[in-house]
Amino acid sequence: MNKQLGTAATEGKEALPPPPGEQPVRRPPAPRRFAVRRGIVIAVAVVLLAAAGGAWWSIGSGDTVRYETAPVTTGRIARGVNATGTVNPELTIIVGTYVSGVIQELHCDYNTEVKRGQICARIDGRPYQSIVDQARANLAVARAQLEKDKASLEYARLAFDRMASLVKTNAVSKDAYDNAHSTYDQAVAQITFDEATIQQRQAVLDAAQVNLDYTKIISPVDGTVVSRNVTIGQTVAASFQTPTLFLIATDLTKMQVDANVSESDIGGIKQGNKATFTVDAYPKRAFDGTVTQVRQSPQTVQNVVTYDVVVSVNNSDLALKPGLTAATRILIDQRNGVLRIPNQALRYVPAGGAVREAGPARVWVLRDGVPTPVQVTTGLDDDELTEVVKGDLKPGDKVIVGEARNSSGGTRSGVPRPRL
Repeated sequence: MNKQLGTAATEGKEALPPPPGEQPVRRPPAPRRFAVRRGIVIAVAVVLLAAAGGAWWSIGSGDTVRYETAPVTTGRIARGVNATGTVNPELTIIVGTYVSGVIQELHCDYNTEVKRGQICARIDGRPYQSIVDQARANLAVARAQLEKDKASLEYARLAFDRMASLVKTNAVSKDAYDNAHSTYDQAVAQITFDEATIQQRQAVLDAAQVNLDYTKIISPVDGTVVSRNVTIGQTVAASFQTPTLFLIATDLTKMQVDANVSESDIGGIKQGNKATFTVDAYPKRAFDGTVTQVRQSPQTVQNVVTYDVVVSVNNSDLALKPGLTAATRILIDQRNGVLRIPNQALRYVPAGGAVREAGPARVWVLRDGVPTPVQVTTGLDDDELTEVVKGDLKPGDKVIVGEARNSSGGTRSGVPRPRL
């Protein structure tokens, strides 16, 4: 005890030398002992905090899970193809001109209701009229020549008959008879020539008359003028390409949508499919139509291949205008009264659950507050709902489409998580 008291009394002061025969006691310096103690305290605190955090997470996260569900319903599922197209009249007639000249008269304008044979414009026909007059005069000359040659033929026939009777009595020479025969044959041939000439001159006159008639620009059908490309005094030239003067729609109560369908969707479209479309002019109105033609000619623009699908629509109220852009949806298949679930339910996987295997479809149903997996066989889908062909589901069941964790956390959708 005296040694301990002596040690305590001398701590912090200069150490005295030990008595003879005793080994000196070695003690670590005071700062080193303090550092070791502080490290132990920190390590213990870290372990305690980690344990407390894990316990809080496991308890707190389990208590705050909230599942978002959607009911299983029955109804219609329709699958369709979306495409963009243009509203056009079913039949549009291009009215051009066969002859060149100056527009002298104009009788039709935009939106003019025309009848078949009605004159819409007139080209100055004076140059063509002069050609017709010249051809008619040439025809008259040919006909006069025919009458003249018919008289010559009659005289040649009489002369030949006379020579034929005289040569029998040797009153005239054989040469005179042969000459009369030749003159008669030439007269007959001249008549044939004149008749052919008349036909030729008649054809020239007819062609000239046709060109003169073409100076009258007439409507070939009953309809409505939707475009006018000429004005009075304008010169039109029809030397190499027929210029377009008017566009006439035959019946604006019957319209069609020329929809451009991509090559990936064209395989499911057939003649007779139902279709609906909207236009910007009437954003709240849906127009109904029917696919009347799937054209085989592809259109390639910037390596994108599309096909023209014609959708016919009734336009009895004349609401649709030519050229409107139509957002079209063509119905490929539909089923009524089927069991349906949201597509999001097929993608949902609970937190920490295994990734859904390829092939079988599975949904999670909330039963007694517990997520329960159910294997299903799916059918038709319309990008929002999917038909359930087989599975332990009934109308009114609550399928899980997402979950929310903690008030500060976000909602997780049914995106498969990687297997841990």
